[in-house]
Amino acid sequence: MSDEALLLGLAVGDEQAGIALVRRYQRRVFGLALGMVGDAGLAEDVAQEAFLRIWRHAAVFDAWRGSVANWILTITRNLAIDALRVRRASPIDPGDPVWSRLVGSERAPEDAAVIGDAASRVRLALGGLPIEQRRAVVLAGFYGRTAAEIAEIESVPLGTAKSRIRAGIARLRATVVLEERT
Repeated sequence: MSDEALLLGLAVGDEQAGIALVRRYQRRVFGLALGMVGDAGLAEDVAQEAFLRIWRHAAVFDAWRGSVANWILTITRNLAIDALRVRRASPIDPGDPVWSRLVGSERAPEDAAVIGDAASRVRLALGGLPIEQRRAVVLAGFYGRTAAEIAEIESVPLGTAKSRIRAGIARLRATVVLEERT
């Protein structure tokens, strides 16, 4: 059966057509998702969501706009991009054990107490920032993201991303300096 016939069968509730369509495209859908997200578990979730969307929207497929394969792979691609955006938008807390493994251990032992105290003050100061500024500062300072990347991740204009970074760093600096003086 052709892809269009299988999709039409899926649209009218034919279970066998749905099974045949999934079997025909499961490797390509999963492969595309895995290639984009780089994590097998997340790729499985993307592929599953893609097939759910295909099932829900099978009736609105328009063969004049493109092939079934392109339609299915476009749905998968868009879902993988969305999954990456969600994953990138949740930075790791500097207090998280993962963060401590990212920081090098080349420092002298006598510096450990000073650095731990400074990290503690920065962590507390980060907690006092508005969430938008906190995300921007963490993405820029800890993950090395540029203002343009942060603007894309947060879906805000470039100027807004720059303002959030600048204001967040200024508030952090002011808070940490104030705490050092007291």
